[in-house]
Amino acid sequence: MRIATWNVNSARQRLPRLLDWLQQRQPDVVCLQETKLTDDVFSDLFTEPLAALGYRFAHHGSGGFNGVALLSRVGLDDVERNFAGQPAYRDVVEARALSATCAGVRIHSLYVPNGREVGSDHYQYKLAWFDALAAAISGGPADVALCGDINVAPADIDVFDPAAYVGHTHVTAEERQCVAALGLIDVVRAHWPGRERLFSYWDYRAGMFHQDLGMRIDLVLASQQVANRVAAAWVDRAARKGKLPSDHAPVIMDLDEAPDGDIGPVVPPASNPRRIGSTKLPQSRTQ
Repeated sequence: MRIATWNVNSARQRLPRLLDWLQQRQPDVVCLQETKLTDDVFSDLFTEPLAALGYRFAHHGSGGFNGVALLSRVGLDDVERNFAGQPAYRDVVEARALSATCAGVRIHSLYVPNGREVGSDHYQYKLAWFDALAAAISGGPADVALCGDINVAPADIDVFDPAAYVGHTHVTAEERQCVAALGLIDVVRAHWPGRERLFSYWDYRAGMFHQDLGMRIDLVLASQQVANRVAAAWVDRAARKGKLPSDHAPVIMDLDEAPDGDIGPVVPPASNPRRIGSTKLPQSRTQ
C-alpha cells in the first residue's frame, strides 16, 4: 500500500497537477493539507475526477488558509473530523485534522499550526495542539500513521543551515519535544538515517528551491507495527518543479512492497545545492 502526504497550498490551483500526479505515482491513500476550500467547493471540484481514478474522499475545510483531505482507493472507514480535545485558536476550532481507517491502518491527515513567532499566542496554541493530539492518539489503534505538514523540523539535520533558524519557530526544543512525545517513528528519517539535504519544503522566495535551501517539515509518523512494513520512504521532489507548484513536495511511504523500488530519500536529488553559511531566511509564513 502506498501512502502519501502533500501540502498542496490551494487544492483549486493545484488540481491539474494533483490529478496528473495521482496517475503517475498511483498512491492508494493520499493526505492533503492546506486545501483552502470549503467542503462543498472541494466536492464540486474533485468528486468526478477522483471517482474516475478510483478514489473516495473525505474533506474538512471552511475556506481560508486551512483545510485537510483524505483520498483512498482501499477503503475510507470511520471518518473523524478534528480529534478529541483539539484546542481552538481565538474561539475557532480550525479545520486541521481528519482521520479514517484505510486497509486496516488509522491514517490522520494533519496540518499543524505554524506557531508564527516564538512566545506568541499562536506558538502556545501550537504546543497545546500537539499535547491534545498526543492524548487523542494514545488510546487509539496500534496501526496508525500521522501524515502531514507537521510544521516542525525534528532535528538540525532537517534544515539547510541550523544557524539561520536560531530564534525561529519550527526548530525550538519545545516543538521538537512535542513531536517526540507522540511516541511514533519518523518513517523517512528512520529509513534514511544521517542523510543530509532531505527536505520537503522550500520557500517560494529568493530562489530557495533552486538552491535547495529547504527544511523537512512534512512527515509520516507511524507506529512500530506500520513502520515494520515500510519498503520505501521518500520525498517526491519532482512534484515541486514546473509551473505553479506548491511550496511543499509530497512525502511517500510504501508498505510491504515498493512499486518504484527503494529509489532514494529525495527523487530526484537537487542538482546544484548552495553551500550553507550566510543565508538569511525570507519572512516567515504565518498560517
